[in-house]
Amino acid sequence: MKKDKPNDLNKVAASIMAESTGEGEKGEAPTKNESATETERLGGLKGGKARAKKLTALQQRKIAIKAAHAKWKKNNPK
Repeated sequence: MKKDKPNDLNKVAASIMAESTGEGEKGEAPTKNESATETERLGGLKGGKARAKKLTALQQRKIAIKAAHAKWKKNNPK
């Protein structure tokens, strides 16, 4: 696939500068801390359920209506 050329002059200048200084090359991906990743995952898994328990029926209804409007607006652009 062909790469798109950036239209912004500042982006073009920054990319030229990065290529000329060698900063444009991508190095190794940073490693992730396994214990931190697992802790974050566990928090994310129980977060939605804990939030749902704290919400009243009226709050849940408002959230559901807002989600439905967003869904239908996305699928039916006018």
